[in-house]
Amino acid sequence: MTSRFTELVIDCHDPQRLAAFWCEVLDFSVLERSAGKVEIGSWEPTVEAVRAGQMTPTLVFVQVPEGKAVKNRLHLDVSPIDGSTADEVARLLRLGATTVDVGQGHDRNWTVMADPEGNEFDVLRTLAPTTTHDTPRA
Repeated sequence: MTSRFTELVIDCHDPQRLAAFWCEVLDFSVLERSAGKVEIGSWEPTVEAVRAGQMTPTLVFVQVPEGKAVKNRLHLDVSPIDGSTADEVARLLRLGATTVDVGQGHDRNWTVMADPEGNEFDVLRTLAPTTTHDTPRA
C-alpha cells in the first residue's frame, strides 16, 4: 500500500488573491473554486493519473481567520526557467512578493522572498539554457 503527494494546502486570508499570485509565479491555472478555497495546478488531476504515478501536486489556498505568526516550517523553492535568477526576483517583486530576512545570511546563492501574505519561498538558481558562443579559431 502506498500514498501519493497530491496537494499542498496553504492557509491564508484571501485565497483568490494568493491563488492569482501563485498562478502568475508558476504558470498554473485555477482548477477549482469554492467559498473560502481555491485549488491551482499545472494539470487536471484524475484518479487514474494519480494512481499511475507521482505527479506535480496542486496548491490549495484555504481561508482561515488567523494571520501568519512565525517563520514557515515548510516552504516552496522555485527555479526560473526562462531567464536569470535576478530577472525572476525582479518579476516576482512586480507581482507583489517581497524579499525577506529569515536569518539566511548573505553568503548564499538563493533569494528568500515572501508572497503577498508573508509565506516564505526561495528563488533558486536558474534552469534557463545557457548559450555559449564559439570563438572562431585563427
